[in-house]
Amino acid sequence: MEKFYTSLGLMSGTSMDGIDASIIRSDGENNYEPIFDKYFEYDEVIYSDLLNLRDKINSIKDLTTNSYQINELERKITLFHAKISKVIIMNAGIDVDLVGFHGQTIFHNAQKKISKQIGDGNLLSNLLKKNVVYNFRENDILNGGQGAPLTSIFHNLLVNQNQIERPACVLNVGGIANITLVVSKNNEDLISLDVGPGNCLLDEWVRKHTQMKYDENGKASDIGKTSEVILNQAIDNFDNISNQKKLSFDVKDFDLSFVKGLSYEDGLSTLVDFTAIIIYQSILKSIKINENEKLSIIVCGGGRKNLSLMKSIRKRLPKNISLKIIDDYKIDGDFIESQAFAYLAIRSALKKIISYPNTTNVEKPSIGGVLVKNYSD
Repeated sequence: MEKFYTSLGLMSGTSMDGIDASIIRSDGENNYEPIFDKYFEYDEVIYSDLLNLRDKINSIKDLTTNSYQINELERKITLFHAKISKVIIMNAGIDVDLVGFHGQTIFHNAQKKISKQIGDGNLLSNLLKKNVVYNFRENDILNGGQGAPLTSIFHNLLVNQNQIERPACVLNVGGIANITLVVSKNNEDLISLDVGPGNCLLDEWVRKHTQMKYDENGKASDIGKTSEVILNQAIDNFDNISNQKKLSFDVKDFDLSFVKGLSYEDGLSTLVDFTAIIIYQSILKSIKINENEKLSIIVCGGGRKNLSLMKSIRKRLPKNISLKIIDDYKIDGDFIESQAFAYLAIRSALKKIISYPNTTNVEKPSIGGVLVKNYSD
């Protein structure tokens, strides 16, 4: 019988606005139970520091040039992760065996095989007096992979444990959108890839024009009118990028220049349709099913709350493909990623495989993550 572990997963995504924290119990294989979930917003100083730092880093050289600022901010966000971890462990009233620490991505270039997440696993282990797993992407990249997306095997567990009908496509709409196609119970059969922008362009447009961080429920984009000419040209330009070898994306791979002459609402509406078409086309291109076969697309991540985006995707799908949000299955769609990294931490500690050739382009199934214990019992 497999042993169960209690693990705390900490995930901060490309929106850079805060941390999702989740405690789960799992054997690292076919069973998991969510125990506690909570979101912690970064304070304004950390949030603006992260955005400013990301704006400065456009190349590998920039990582060296800004090393002092990176190190300062790494310490700051690690202290913040430690503080909220103590709160969540106390509030949950349960001890944890492991902490899965994703860190904050500040640069990702799949072609150059570099992915930089800031977050000091040794310091976090020392502050929490816990075993910490971090640096999940490095081994995948060393073995020819792109270091992302890594949550595919957890998507597989979600589909199978909750008896969601297969084939199912889990669509995660964070800053970047990625999909996992689940056709069987086996991790080896998974197909996963980044498909393009999720919320990143929408959120950046909102930040440029307002004091808000995102368009709540897609209300502003619903008011706007899409520029079809600009939209079609932008789609053609994107197709030229995505026709290259399978890539994982960074928010820096996309920019807003094509909508800069539009009003706030029209720009948002055009960006919503741009994002929706890329997601829809990528799914159809990646998943070969005939018109008689049914497929469920299950949406998780913050983008599922953008009703305008969901409507734009849904209206383009053929009749045999349905679009549902993961909450319809009584699963909280806000905490899939943090639960996933709690699960990956357990697998990493047990030296189990976390990435496969069809999920990250890695040459062979690979373990990943670095386990640190920087404290005395």
